[in-house]
Amino acid sequence: MAVDAAREEKALREVTNRLVEDYGEAHPAERVEAVVGAVRKRFEGHSVREFVPILVERIARRELDPTRAKNPAAEVDLTKSTAAREAGEENSREGDQADASSVFAAVAGRFIPARLVENKRALGVVTAGIVAVLAVAAIMAVRQPDSPSTATAAAALTTVHGVVGSEKSAFFDDPKVADALAKHGFKVEVEPAGSRQIATSVDLGKYDFAFPSSSAAAERIQRQSKVSGKYVPFSSPMAIATFKPIADLLTQAGIVQPGATTTFDVGKYLGLAEKGVQWTQLQGNSTYSVPKNVLVSTTDPRTSNSAAMYLAVTAYVANDNTIVRGAKAEDYAVSRVSRLFTRQGYTESSSDGPFKDYLSNGMGTVPMAWIYEAQYVDAAVHNQLKPDMVLMYPTPTVMSQHTVVPLNDKGDQIGKLLTTDPDLQRLAAEHGFRPTDVGLFTNVTAAHQVPVDANLVNQVSPPDYDTLEHLLDGVAKSYN
Repeated sequence: MAVDAAREEKALREVTNRLVEDYGEAHPAERVEAVVGAVRKRFEGHSVREFVPILVERIARRELDPTRAKNPAAEVDLTKSTAAREAGEENSREGDQADASSVFAAVAGRFIPARLVENKRALGVVTAGIVAVLAVAAIMAVRQPDSPSTATAAAALTTVHGVVGSEKSAFFDDPKVADALAKHGFKVEVEPAGSRQIATSVDLGKYDFAFPSSSAAAERIQRQSKVSGKYVPFSSPMAIATFKPIADLLTQAGIVQPGATTTFDVGKYLGLAEKGVQWTQLQGNSTYSVPKNVLVSTTDPRTSNSAAMYLAVTAYVANDNTIVRGAKAEDYAVSRVSRLFTRQGYTESSSDGPFKDYLSNGMGTVPMAWIYEAQYVDAAVHNQLKPDMVLMYPTPTVMSQHTVVPLNDKGDQIGKLLTTDPDLQRLAAEHGFRPTDVGLFTNVTAAHQVPVDANLVNQVSPPDYDTLEHLLDGVAKSYN
């Protein structure tokens, strides 16, 4: 006979109240409620509901430590029944066997009518039925030591809140990442935002850690929050996502060089863009005859780190392949590169948007998208790429250092785990990032046949924090 939801809820409330009363001196009520909630989740989706409240109470008491109970009588006498063992229940773990036996004793006393006790045949049928149900339920609820999500569900996890660059949303949404964090007692909840937004306008008081996509944004957060700690669990070079017809056109124009990996000459591109050349003006263009400027699509440099990295690369090239230093060099670089942004029209605040457009809308909308390499590799691993999609490496490029800035002790623990835990490092590689052990990354890309440049010799160092801020301010003024 099924127990309706209202009856089960009432019984579980009574269980919670009893446990709060019994363990009030050892644990706060919130801890008890969390344990009950976690144990209860083990039974979600199972059709047999009659004994769920009893099983929840039994398991919760064990986890809250029965030796501290104010009411020892609440623990069922484990010696009263061996019926589960006699019915064939064999469990190598004494704790699991005790659970099944004790719950059977309690249930038998509550649910077997006295008149059936005199009818041995009827009693045997009912007993066998209860034992079968309890054996399955006890095994499902208790005997799952090898599953990280189940093993940790019984414990109340510490919730940690973070604000992260949008390109890391898929990583934190991955159930395997949640399980790896839960093994260490943490549940991490994140909100995505543009990395420059995180550094300039997000209320960091609501979070335990910030996780922007560059060391420059992290430095600004450190200054504002007056914290010194940071972790760099992984990195990702900037790249350009395009399509084979576009790559072929730009190869004819001398900007793209095919090979084991495709490269994109930023200097030649800058010269073309400064002249305002449109796609229709490219010689031999019969595949993308569109009257739009030849431009790489970026995010908004006022809010997004990926656009700031694009600015760092193009400003370096515009400054005669020299790191920008000083007001004169800053003004000169801005005068040359600001049109790369202002001629794009509307730009999004974080890198997730343009890359999704690239994946779903094709080259008609986004012929070239400035992205993190990790986004392309992640899409390849998850079979989201189409056959004509191409990854290009700008020459030079820049490495984006994804940096955790802990805002308190909880955030510090997450930063350490992301940097040192082998499972989390491996999962970062599966999402396209380059962890501290680059071999993990190359294993993933080789397995999924993604052509990447593992060495990337031609990199530039981004300008220092203050210079990059001045460049960004200069570009922002160009919008007005």
